[in-house]
Amino acid sequence: MSRAMTEDSLAEAIAYELRREILRGNLPPGATIKERDNAERQGVSRTPMREAIRILAKEGLVQLRPLRSPIVADPSLSEIIDQIRVLHALEMLSGELACENATDAEVDRIGALKDRIEVIYGEADTLDVFELDMQFHSAIVAASHNASLAETHGAYMARLWRARYLSARRRLTRDRVLAQHKAIHAALAARDVSAIKAEIAAHLHAMIANIEHHFHEEAEGGQD
Repeated sequence: MSRAMTEDSLAEAIAYELRREILRGNLPPGATIKERDNAERQGVSRTPMREAIRILAKEGLVQLRPLRSPIVADPSLSEIIDQIRVLHALEMLSGELACENATDAEVDRIGALKDRIEVIYGEADTLDVFELDMQFHSAIVAASHNASLAETHGAYMARLWRARYLSARRRLTRDRVLAQHKAIHAALAARDVSAIKAEIAAHLHAMIANIEHHFHEEAEGGQD
């Protein structure tokens, strides 16, 4: 393996760990990410740390600032809702195309992801469940067999990573989430475009409601 590939892999690994710290709230919105301190803490040089921060900046999780340390992004509720509306359109199209183009093997794999989420939901770490949930949605997009759609969807998924996690970690939604995953997979298996669009729409509308609730809770907490 070349040195360049090694550094790329290291940067991705560092970005993975920083991403999880951001999602868990260990690095909250607005927090400064000091390149040197984080590099020393993880025992790496500043070069892959700098690249890892750039990866997260492209995803929208980190905000770069000229001549100053980057900070964890803190998008407003309206910004997040605008992005979810775009994601909604992308996932509706992906559901339609997946019904037309998915292979039986892809449908089975999506079903296996659904079953795995059901098995570990409520037992495994919330973040691990969330990452598996995102694999479920990404697998549907991949089954659309539209590379341009997958690329655009991936960019918005990354941008909304934290917002979706805030929604997913509300455990009171367990039964609804599992039922919607089951219905989405059933619609895909039946190649029912209307049904899969209806289930994807309901899934995303519930996510918006959860995120709005989170923002309202934070606003009320800040007034105490």
